[in-house]
Amino acid sequence: MNRYISRRTILIGIIVLMALASMANGRFSSPGEWFINTLLMLPGIIVGLSFHEFAHALAAVRSGDPTPKNMGRLTINPAAHVDPIGMVCLLFAGFGWGVPVQVNSRNFRHPKRDELLVCAAGVIMNFILAFAFVGIAKLFVTYGGAVANGELGDIIIKVLMYTVQINLVLLVFNLIPVPPLDGFGIVTELFNLRNTKFFYKAYQYGFLILLLLIAFDITDMILSPLVAVLYNFLLGIFF
Repeated sequence: MNRYISRRTILIGIIVLMALASMANGRFSSPGEWFINTLLMLPGIIVGLSFHEFAHALAAVRSGDPTPKNMGRLTINPAAHVDPIGMVCLLFAGFGWGVPVQVNSRNFRHPKRDELLVCAAGVIMNFILAFAFVGIAKLFVTYGGAVANGELGDIIIKVLMYTVQINLVLLVFNLIPVPPLDGFGIVTELFNLRNTKFFYKAYQYGFLILLLLIAFDITDMILSPLVAVLYNFLLGIFF
C-alpha cells in the first residue's frame, strides 16, 4: 500500500464510489423515502454497534484485562463506541463498524481461550440482540392492542425489525475471516495461526482485501443469503 495514502483516505474513496454506485442503481431515487427509512434504522444501528463493542470490552475485562475499562469502553453509551465513518458506511453502503476495543492479551488469565472469547463476544451479542428484538416485536404485536394496529404501531414494528436485520448484518459481516474482522480472530485462535507467516501476511493485506470484497459486492453475496436464513429462522421461532 502506498505509504502516502492513509487507510482512512482509501476508505472514504470506497464509500464515495459505493454511494455513486447506489445512486446509479436507484437506491436514492426517492430521497424522502430513503431519509425516512434511514431514521427508522438509526436506533438499530446505534444499538447494534454500541452493544457489539461493549461485549468485546466486557469479555476482555472479565478475562483479566482492565484496558477497555481504563479507556472508558466498558459502557453501552454510544458516544464511546460509534465511529463516524463506520456509521456513514452503514447508512450509505450497508456495512459498518464501531470504534475497535483495544485489549492487552498479556493480561488474559488463559490467553488462547480468552482471546477467542473476546473475538466472539461481539457477534454473540448481535445474535442475542436480534433474538431479543424479534421477541419484543412478537410481544408488541400480541399485547399492543390498538397501538399495534395503528400507524404508530407500524412505525414501531419497522424500527424493531430493522434492529433485528442490522444486528444480523453486523453478525455475519464480522464473521467474515478477513482481518481486522472478528471472524479472522476466531479462525486464528481455532487453528493456531497467530505465529504463522500466513497470519502476518493476512494482517498486512487484510484491509485492502476487505475493501476489494466490499467494492466488488462479494460481501453482499455473502451477507444477503445468510442474513435472510437467520432472519427467517428467528421469525419462525416467534411468529
